[in-house]
Amino acid sequence: MYYPYEDVFGYFREGYEISGDVVALVDPYVVQTLQSIIGKGLVVETIRGSVNGTLRSVKPDHIVLEEKEIPKFVRVQQIVWFKPEK
Repeated sequence: MYYPYEDVFGYFREGYEISGDVVALVDPYVVQTLQSIIGKGLVVETIRGSVNGTLRSVKPDHIVLEEKEIPKFVRVQQIVWFKPEK
């Protein structure tokens, strides 16, 4: 069945409202451990693969790794494990 583009996606153009509270789970132990190694090399295994670089920033919901002056943003909820590099 054919649906015109406007019928399928048109309601997104006007924006939409999300009702209720946004909930993000934070693991304080992971965040605290990551904060203690800011500035060091880090290997992070995510549910989509491995990422490495120098840990530049840690927020409750994401971390910032930098490799060759290119920042990489990784959501904390996507992290399976991490290992500081020596």
